[in-house]
Amino acid sequence: MNQERKKVLIITYYWPPSGGIGVHRCLKFAKYLRDFGWEPIVYTAENAHYPYIDKTNFAHIPVNLTILKHPIWEPYDLFKLASGRKRSSPMNNPVHVRDKRTWIDNLAIWIRGNFFIPDARMFWIKPSVKYLSKWLATNKVDAILSNGPPHTNTVIACRLSKKFGIPWLADFQDPWTQVDYYKLLKITRWAHKRHVKMEQEVFRTAKKITIASPSWKEDLEAIGARNVDVIYWGYDEEEFSNLNLQPDTKFTITHAGLLGFDRLPDVLFKVLADMKKEIPGFAKSLWIQLPGMVDISVVESLKQNYLSENTWMPGAINRIEAIERTITSQILLLPLNKAENARGRIPGKLFEYLRSGRPILCLGPSDSDVSKILESTNAGKSFGYNDYAGIRNFLENCYQAYLTGNNTTDTRNIEQFSVKNQTGKVAGFLTQISTK
Repeated sequence: MNQERKKVLIITYYWPPSGGIGVHRCLKFAKYLRDFGWEPIVYTAENAHYPYIDKTNFAHIPVNLTILKHPIWEPYDLFKLASGRKRSSPMNNPVHVRDKRTWIDNLAIWIRGNFFIPDARMFWIKPSVKYLSKWLATNKVDAILSNGPPHTNTVIACRLSKKFGIPWLADFQDPWTQVDYYKLLKITRWAHKRHVKMEQEVFRTAKKITIASPSWKEDLEAIGARNVDVIYWGYDEEEFSNLNLQPDTKFTITHAGLLGFDRLPDVLFKVLADMKKEIPGFAKSLWIQLPGMVDISVVESLKQNYLSENTWMPGAINRIEAIERTITSQILLLPLNKAENARGRIPGKLFEYLRSGRPILCLGPSDSDVSKILESTNAGKSFGYNDYAGIRNFLENCYQAYLTGNNTTDTRNIEQFSVKNQTGKVAGFLTQISTK
C-alpha cells in the first residue's frame, strides 16, 4: 500500500525523546497522515539539546516510519559554561522562564535575537540543506512540510523548495516576527530587517501556510502571507480512550507546562489566599499543581499569598502523567501570555483540557480565540487577569460543586479538535498543493 501513498518530507527539530508540547505537532501529523493517503518521511536533529526529555513519546511514532537524522550544533553548552550552570542542568530559556536572571542571561537574550537568526539552531541550516539535497537527488517526495519555531526548520524547507521545485506547506505553531516574545529579544533594527527579509521569502515561496489560531491567521495575512489556513493543535483520542480516572478528592487546580513571568496569575493567587482565610475547610481542600518550568515571579507570588504549602511544583513530568493529572483535576488553569497578540494564543494544552471534561479557567482577553472556543464548547470561562470578582465567583461555584461531587462540564462539539481530524485537513492541503 505504501506505493499508493504520496510522500511528504516533514522537517522538524522537535522529535522523541523531546518532551513538552512542541514535539506533538509534527509527531501527531506523522502518526495519522497515512490514514489520509500520505506517507510521512521525517527529518530531524540527531543530537538535539531538548529542554525536556519524555521517552513516552516514542509510543506515537508509526511503525516502519522513515526517519532521517543529521547532527546539530547548538550553543547551549557555551552559555552554561559562561553562566556557571552545570552542563547536565536543565536549560530554562531566560526569555520565557527565569530562576534568578543574571547579566549573562540578559546578554544571551541579546545575542540570541541579533546574531542567531532566525534562532539558536541556525547552524543546522546549511548542513541540513546539503544532506537533504543529496537525499532528494535519489528519493522523490511530492511535498515538503515544515513546522516552526524554531524557524530554522522553516528556512531549511524554504531553500529546498526553491532548489527542487517541491511544493511546500509551511506550518507555524507560533508566528515569526509577530510572536509574543519577539520584542523581548532586544532585536536591533539591523537584525529586524534580516528577520523580516527571511520571513517574506517564506511567504513568497510556500504554496500553503498554516497557523495555530484564527487571529494569528489574520495577523500573518496583514504582513503579506497568502493562502493561510488554521490547523489547531488538537487532542489525541488514543491518549484518553482507555483512561477511566476519578476526580481528585482534593480541590485541585492544575496547570501543566511552562508558566512564565508573562503569565503570572497574581490576582488568582490573591483570590485563593482570601478564600483560605474566609471559607471554612477550603485551606485543607486546596491543592495547586504546577508541573513544568515555573518562573521565579510565580514562586514568589505563591509565597507572598501563603500558598506554598498548598502547591506542588515537581518540574517536568512525562506526558502520560500530565494527562492523568489533567483528567483528575477539579479545575484546569489556562493563563494566556500578557502580550499584544494574546488574542491568538491558543496553548496546545487547551485541547487536552477540552477532552478531559474538567472546568477550564482561562486568564486573558475577553475576545481571545480561546475564549471563543470555551464558549462554543461550554468547557469553561475566561476572565481578565485582574478580574478579582469574576475569578472568585467562578472558583466559589466550582468549589460548591466539588463539595457536592458534581464539579463537571457538559462539553459539546469538541470532536472537530481531535488531532486526527486536524491531520486530515493537513493532508487535504498537501493534496491541493501537490496536484496543482
